[in-house]
Order: sequence, then structure tokens, then C-alpha cells
Amino acid sequence: MRHIENLPHPTKEEDHVTIPMPDGVRLSARVWRPVSSDTEPVPAVLEYIPYRKRDLSSVRDSIHHPYIAGHGYACVRVDVRGTGDSEGVLTDEYLEQEQADAEAVLAWLAEQPWCDGSTGMMGISWGAFAALQVAARRPPSLRAIVISSFTDDRYADDMHYMGGALLSDNLAEAGTMFAYSTCPPDPAVVGERWRSMWRERLSAVDPWVLNWLRHQRRDAYWRHASVCEDYAAVACPVLASSGWADGYSNAVARLLAHLDVPRKGLVGPWSHKYPHLGEPGPAVGYLQEVVRWWDHWLKGEDNGVLDGPMLSAWMQESMPPSTAYEERPGRWVGEPTWPSPRIEDTPYRLGERHLTGPGEPAREPGAPEVRSPLSVGQFAGKWASYNAPPDLPYDQREEDGGSLVFETRPLTERVEILGSPRVELEVSADRPVATVAARLSDVAPDGGATRVTYGILNLTRRDGGDEPEPLEPGRRYRAVLELNGVAQAFPPGHRIRLSLSTSYWPLAWPPPEPTLLTVHEEGCRLTLPVRPVSAPDDAPDYGPPEGAPPIRTTQVTPPEERWDVTRDLIDYGAALDIVKDRGTIRFDAADIDVGCRAHERYTSTADDFASTAGESTWTMRFRRADWDVRIRTSTTLTCDADTFHVNATLDAYENDRRVFSRTWNESVRRDAL
Repeated sequence: MRHIENLPHPTKEEDHVTIPMPDGVRLSARVWRPVSSDTEPVPAVLEYIPYRKRDLSSVRDSIHHPYIAGHGYACVRVDVRGTGDSEGVLTDEYLEQEQADAEAVLAWLAEQPWCDGSTGMMGISWGAFAALQVAARRPPSLRAIVISSFTDDRYADDMHYMGGALLSDNLAEAGTMFAYSTCPPDPAVVGERWRSMWRERLSAVDPWVLNWLRHQRRDAYWRHASVCEDYAAVACPVLASSGWADGYSNAVARLLAHLDVPRKGLVGPWSHKYPHLGEPGPAVGYLQEVVRWWDHWLKGEDNGVLDGPMLSAWMQESMPPSTAYEERPGRWVGEPTWPSPRIEDTPYRLGERHLTGPGEPAREPGAPEVRSPLSVGQFAGKWASYNAPPDLPYDQREEDGGSLVFETRPLTERVEILGSPRVELEVSADRPVATVAARLSDVAPDGGATRVTYGILNLTRRDGGDEPEPLEPGRRYRAVLELNGVAQAFPPGHRIRLSLSTSYWPLAWPPPEPTLLTVHEEGCRLTLPVRPVSAPDDAPDYGPPEGAPPIRTTQVTPPEERWDVTRDLIDYGAALDIVKDRGTIRFDAADIDVGCRAHERYTSTADDFASTAGESTWTMRFRRADWDVRIRTSTTLTCDADTFHVNATLDAYENDRRVFSRTWNESVRRDAL
């Protein structure tokens, strides 16, 4: 990344600005703005997240907010109510209170003497969710949004449920927010009130996973703040981006297809990262595009920001399987509209364990069966990759040993796909609750199998997640799986493989019992969204990434990253351990040392589907010469055939003396899950 110090506008920074809410709570903000805005007001850009502006998100914030401010904007980074140095409590994600607060912040910004009355919102992940959800509420000052790694559908396409199946990231994200929502404010900012503010947070929290488990269907809880319920509510221009390695790879295409506002989409090879920080690379000059977006929609500049393709996507070349890549070779391709008339839906029939494409002789259809062991899924990687620790899917050959496998002949010509592959199945099962996972892989001549995309469906949700319908054993059902969107090239000599399994643990929680699934091949097909190789690329040149120089930090103790898969062949126990420990980092400007360690552990025994368990443990510590506090949270999820069981603990320490402790032991009935 090029670090740009000489920007068009000299800027100044205000470290702690309080913004009053209608109920008297005050939110904490950091503001970067041009010096000239004292006399020449500028538009304001808001990023609104719960990840602690003073320390944990401060390095990332320091790269893009001063850069944008230096191009003539007031950039405002606000800690959500109950996080960082803001007052109040945070008890769940995307609540009405959170969105009302955001509207109040925008109204406050528009009234400031250094703001010209126009505002935008930007963010990644939570910040992108917030921007899109607030845009649907149409606050009067909001002129445009810029969003990365998000969803428009909180039930069907978020880290909670996929195809009606419970994701392990539901537990992992709950563990993350259990920790973040119980961290204290900084006494250097809020003064002696910090203890009472911290106590209020500790006393108000419950493990978020409990609430998410109580809503196993697509109900009003998930419909709230799901923009897919009413795309027409969004009335401002949208610049949307994501990455193929991210769990949020689908929503960009849906927004382009369904919104009726000026919009553009960008999808690269990245994990859960901003495009200018993209991993795997190449990262791109995203902030330059963001500034152009703001210049047009917030300042009225005629700069051609809508010229070029509506969707720009990184067409990934074939690569050997790996849990991490520094770079994904490929090229940018552009589509002037989405859905694109260039994309050709190309069907492949299933028969005799083969995929038969157009013009090929049909295979004799049969009815193969599969009952997958719990080990299928141990190399699945994370639902949402962060590329640290290495968390992409590994070689699929071992996974395919417990799956039904269908594949093409070696390709004689290059095939490129862009969009969401679709798998149509006709199946029967021997249990009332069954899950099917479908994986699409690129198989090299040496046999290495790189997963390209996948999808999961709880067959009791085959007609949607509103009202589950248990299966009648032996009866045939039609089911459709939409696999995650992707852009991928398959070279000549490679094979395209479709793999079907009845478990995908620990990425997704398995059904209550092992299931024998019969696949009736005559009613099955795979449809690939083929982009003709002869189609023009029509893609812009984004240039290299730029940003402001990051703030200074010092690595006090080393970080640790682990992703360990273990099996015990005496008692047949299996485990996945994921450690992400940042070590201790000193944030020099704030004079604070911060430690952050997360450990996820997923276990099972043989093929006992009631033995599956997950645990998320976090330790966070904040320390300077006169202040030393620590929180430790642990959330464990276990099950039997009928019930999920949650056991959680929260401990808070000041100067190594425990000052707060609480435990939870609760159960939630499984709802055809």
C-alpha cells in the first residue's frame, strides 16, 4: 500500500467528541476533518461500529478516515452505544435502538458548523450492515453509502443460518460480541465514571447465542433490518463490495439485481477485508474509488463515477488447494448490468457418478445413497474467512471420501463461471430431519481438489425457513441449493466435481441423527452460470491501494495463530482448535497495552451426532501504568437429539482481582434442526 501523507486538504483530529442521543445517552466519536472546514463546511462521512475506536479498530481507522478527510470530508468514527467509550449497553445486533441512534448521529452531524448538511455512511461488516439498514430508513441528510462484506438477508445469508442449517459461526460471532460488549471504557477518556459504565455493561449482558438459538425460523426477529424484505426502501446510491473468500459473497449481486438506485458492485478474491487491505491479493485502489463516489454524490462533481461496468469481478484462475493464499491469480471482468445477459445457464445432468454436459451422451440414472461420517467438513475452513489464521478449505479429497461424487470428463476447453451455481435434487431420506451439503470443486490432473464454492440446505427448510416441514422417511422431495456466488476459471484437462454429503461439521451443526440420503439422479442437475471466454473483459484499472500512514503501534508480546485438526483413534474423538491471539499491542498515542486472545474448539466422537460441541473463549486485557483490567468469557454449546444446551461464564478483573462473575446454564429446544 502506498501511504499518502501530502493530501489535498490539511486535516485535524478530535479524539473524543460526544454526541447526545434523544434519551440522554452520549456516544463517543473521533473526528477527522479539513482545517478549512472551520470556515468552509464539508460533507460528513460516518462509520458506526462496536469495535473500539480508541484501540482495537484504531489502526484500520487511521488508514482510511484521514485519507478521505484529506480529500475534503469530515470523517466521523462512532462507537455504538454500550461499546468503546460510548455510554449505555449493547445487548444484541442491529436493534431498533441502534438504528435510531444512527439517525440521531446523522442529524447531529448535519447540524454541525463544519458540515454542509450532506452525509454519507461507510463500513465493512457491522458498519456495512448499519449503513445499509439506516439507508432503508431514509434519514434526510444521507446522500449515499459505501459498504463492504455485508448481507441484505439476516436469516438466510449471515453467519447464523445457511439454508436453515445452524452455522458454527453463530457460536463464534456470539463469543466475539460477548467479549466486545463487556469491555470497559477508557478512564483516560471518560474519567472516574469508567467503573460504573463497565458495571452497567457487565450486568446487562446475556450470551447473544441464546437469543439467536431462540429464532431458528425466519421470523420477525430476522426480518427486522433485512433489506431484502423491501429493497425499494433504499433510495440513495450504493457502492457495494465483497470477496469470493468471504462468507458475504452473495449480497453484492442481489443489491445490483434488486435496487432501483444508482449502484455499482466490486467483488475481488478477498476474505473479510476492505478491498484496499484485501487478502488474498491483489488489493486495489479502493479508497480512490470511494473518494470519487463521495465527490459525485456528496459534492455534485461530474466525474463519471457511474461509467464502466455495473459489476466488476475478479475471475480467479485455478490454484492448488491451500488454507491460505498471498495472491489469487486472475483478472478483472466487468458486466454492464446484473443479472448479465452474457451469462449462460449451462445444465449438467447427474448419472453414474458423472456430470454430463450439453451435447454429451446421457448416463444411466440411478439412486446412489450416502450417509456421511461426521469427519466430512473438518477441512471446510471458516464460513467467513479472515485469512488469519489460515482458514480457507483444504484439499477436498478426504472430504469426498464420505460423499457422493459426480464429475465431468477432463475438460477440452476452458470454462469460466460468474454467479451462483444451482443444484437441483430429487432425494429421499430415512429420518425426518436431514441436511445436504453441496460442494463444487476444481479437480486438477494430479487429483488435487480445490473447493470453488458450496451450499448447505436443511431439507426441512426446502420451501423456505418460515415453517419447517419434517420429512416423511422414504418419500421423494425436490430441493434446490443455491451455492455461494463465485468467479472461477476451470482450465482444459481439469474436471468439475460436485460432491454431496449429509454432514459438514463443524462448519454447520449436524442434524440430530445420522441420515441415509438417496439421490434419485433422473431428477437432479447442476446448473453453472457460464461466462463465455470470448466475452470482453470490460473492466476498469483500479490501480494500487492507497491510504494514510497507519498510527504507531508496538508489538509487546508475540501473536499466535493455530488451526489444528486432531483425531484420537483410541476413543475416536475429533477436534478442531482455532487460536487467534494478537499478542499484546501497545497503541502508542493512547498509551495503552491491549491483549486479545480468542480460542474456538469444536469436538465430536465417532459418528455420535449428539456428541458435537463447540466452545468460544475470549480473553481481553487493557493496561497502562495506573490501570489494569481484564475480561474472560466462555460460551459452550452442546446438544442432544431434542435440545441445545448453552453454558457460559463471564469474569471481569481489575488489578488481577475478580470484580464480577456470572454463569449461565440454559437450554433451547431444537426446531427441526
